[in-house]
Amino acid sequence: MIKKLAHHKGNISGEIFVSGSKSESNRLLILQRSFADLTLKNLSNSDDTKYLGKALTGESEIVDISHAGTAMRFLTAYFAAKEGREVVLTGSHRMQNRPISILVDALRSLGADISYKDKEGYPPLIIKGKELVKSEVAIQGNVSSQYISALLLMAPGLKNGLKVQLLGEVTSVPYINMTLALLKELGVAYSWNGNSIKINPLKSMAKAEMTVESDWSSASYFYSLVALSNEGEVTLHSYKENSLQGDSSLVETYKHFGVSTQFDKDKITLRKVDHKVEPLRLDLSDSPDLAQTIAVTCFGLGIACDLTGLHTLKIKETDRLVALEQELTKLGAAITVTDKSLHLATGNKINKDVLIETYDDHRMAMAFAPLALKLPIQIDDAEVVTKSYTDFWADFESVLV
Repeated sequence: MIKKLAHHKGNISGEIFVSGSKSESNRLLILQRSFADLTLKNLSNSDDTKYLGKALTGESEIVDISHAGTAMRFLTAYFAAKEGREVVLTGSHRMQNRPISILVDALRSLGADISYKDKEGYPPLIIKGKELVKSEVAIQGNVSSQYISALLLMAPGLKNGLKVQLLGEVTSVPYINMTLALLKELGVAYSWNGNSIKINPLKSMAKAEMTVESDWSSASYFYSLVALSNEGEVTLHSYKENSLQGDSSLVETYKHFGVSTQFDKDKITLRKVDHKVEPLRLDLSDSPDLAQTIAVTCFGLGIACDLTGLHTLKIKETDRLVALEQELTKLGAAITVTDKSLHLATGNKINKDVLIETYDDHRMAMAFAPLALKLPIQIDDAEVVTKSYTDFWADFESVLV
């Protein structure tokens, strides 16, 4: 489906109830299945979370998680320690070309029985669940934090717990902190000293109920809308001032674009304020999922940006750096990318009625949508947004007044 967005010349105003964080929901679903006495509210309604939930409750020998990268990583560890369960864990064509050997090698070092069904280093995986009694594992600290979180989420269910040694520089720290904070909230004891994380075993969990905070990544597109507007005010539910989500850095980042954030109990109000917008230099090592939104915001405002810390974007739903370069170039941008950075020059020209390719990537569709405030634009495969934000288009259009 091609979504044609007309040039919107009015103000931005509205109130939106955003679904729960995909990152929190997926971690909590793994923990709920591992320790049964956990009731969850405001779960994400994203495709990724639905695929994960189905995989955890189903009994099929073939588990297909489509494009859900988080589910692939978390389930690889979950099934590896699920004694007596044998599955083939697979996904979409793109998923079968996303590397997973770093996590598989770490699990094998613990004694896991995992083999590759087709191509070495990539899904599908044949996993024969067994008791894992070894209690120490080493993994690179600058790889996807989902590999590390997969090990941490599995750890409380292991007989001897788990010590995870992170090798080298550690990136995406907020996502690791999110995993640890959720474990602590559920009664799991842990320590993090230097590059070593120790998770104690948890035999049973007290009955608990948790409400998932709404997704800050989903909020980013409304920050971009307000930043690109002449006058904008949008209220979003349900958010915490002291969030576990690394993408809550939006609050500070978008001050640079003249967007203020007011917290009021469980909601935030975004407002456009008078502000001179300058070129942006930003290290996104802790929140790489914001790169597409921020790059498009800068382009829409005609300002230069240098974004670094983006090495993990090459193994997402698509190579997001190359995708950004290709689509922003079509729109008239002067942009270059490396394997870990993006560099956008100042410019005022934007080509009209360009068809934005999304490359099976939900964030490409949502990041480019706010450019409708500048000119007509078309988004190909617009329904891809359901991967993380099922109601995006309805919510997006509701604030165009």
